[in-house]
Amino acid sequence: MTSSVPAPAHDHDMPAPSVRLALRSPKLLRTEALAGLVVALALIPEAISFSIIAGVDPRIGLFASFTMAVAISFVGGRPAMISAATGAVALVIAPVMREHGYDFLIATVLLGGLIQILLALGGVAKLMRFIPRSVMVGFVNALAILVVETQIDHLIDVPWAVYPMTAVAIAIIAGFPRINDVIPAPLVAIVALTAFTVIGAINVPDVGDQGDLPDSLPSWFVPDVPFTAETLKIIAPYALGMALVGLLESLLTAKLVDDITDTRSDKTREAWGQGVANVVTGFFGGMGGCAMIGQTMINVKVSGARTRLSTFLAGVLLLILCVGFGDVVALIPMAALVAVMVMVSVATFDWHSIRPATLRRMPRSETAVMLVTVVVTVLTGNLAIGVVVGVLVAMTLFARRVAHLTQTRRAVVEAADGTRQAVYTVTGELFFASSNDLYTQFDYADDPDHVVIDLSAAHIWDASTVASLDAIETKYHRKGKTVDIIGLDDASAERHGRLSGGLG
Repeated sequence: MTSSVPAPAHDHDMPAPSVRLALRSPKLLRTEALAGLVVALALIPEAISFSIIAGVDPRIGLFASFTMAVAISFVGGRPAMISAATGAVALVIAPVMREHGYDFLIATVLLGGLIQILLALGGVAKLMRFIPRSVMVGFVNALAILVVETQIDHLIDVPWAVYPMTAVAIAIIAGFPRINDVIPAPLVAIVALTAFTVIGAINVPDVGDQGDLPDSLPSWFVPDVPFTAETLKIIAPYALGMALVGLLESLLTAKLVDDITDTRSDKTREAWGQGVANVVTGFFGGMGGCAMIGQTMINVKVSGARTRLSTFLAGVLLLILCVGFGDVVALIPMAALVAVMVMVSVATFDWHSIRPATLRRMPRSETAVMLVTVVVTVLTGNLAIGVVVGVLVAMTLFARRVAHLTQTRRAVVEAADGTRQAVYTVTGELFFASSNDLYTQFDYADDPDHVVIDLSAAHIWDASTVASLDAIETKYHRKGKTVDIIGLDDASAERHGRLSGGLG
């Protein structure tokens, strides 16, 4: 199976197809509509389970998924990406619901959306370039593992018929595309298993067992909370956490979809679009959310959707299915949806990254970063925490590797006036990790009275390096020796001149 993390997008990547083009093409329209239907069916049990995590009525999660998907289809920057109620956001805001109630929960969602808008306007999307490929690979692999983990509960303490039904559904999803690539295989599996259980009167867990489906449309809702500093003190930490987790998952998902589809997207617009969608969701009483990677993979990779139309239809069809056809949707066996999510995991996992040939060829530090990202994400159940830890480990290993590339060579030469002088040639990048050892690289006692430090092949990056050079000069001066620092490039000279002597 090919890697789920292709090479980074290049400048020649084309924009995603437009909704107008999809509406003019019956083939594209069919693909987008069927993809939206499959995603809507897959969203229902997920939204219900995330509602339970957040401690709210299942209808709150379903309404949030509807409003998020519809809103982001208009204001988002990554076509075909699915945003809805998510487990990561539910985990962050659950304590607010538990300790302060529903109105404070909605106030948190609204503030979280506003924070996302502010962060987007501040350029938070540009930080995506600091996430290494090894962290992205770990993110994708951890996602696949977490998706499978969420399905395990549906396979424990269930009637024996669930297991062969799940196996049959997996076989349909894997094999049907060889027969027909127009109708999404997950939709075929869902319809086939639902018909089988209804006709055969087979008693297995179904969507209806997950919680009550809504029987009315969402309505405008303004939280009844005091507009005071005390309220802000309660909800602000959770709103900030929700904003950061939601943006991180959404921007990572957008980057992943860019790579899969060989198209580019506007990450800044996606960032503030997520904020707008959460504000809209909050005012309709929803629990908030962000991009859903599993459902996005169903939409993009399994069903072949490429435009905002599939996202819009996923939200609209979700509401129609729940409100208008709730009795029918409730009959869908969970075995069918488990099979869909398992196959999404198989397609999402980057199998190339764990092949023995890849592991032998890949630097150990890159593999270590990938594994740390996977382990931390799986242990915490939080993709955002795993990515942050992975980035920190990658930065630490990079700093350590670069620091070891710094070299200092000493030579004693005779100057034009006949005096001897020690010339130290420093090569490499000088920053906190490499310059801390610089102080020990000089022979203070045995050097001649004049010392030259040649930095022509080096660059000063921070105040730590300037402080180290000051310490070197100070020690030589105490021994009555003079020091000249030469070869500074313009940026290094400016930094050294501005900071030298003023760092204590």
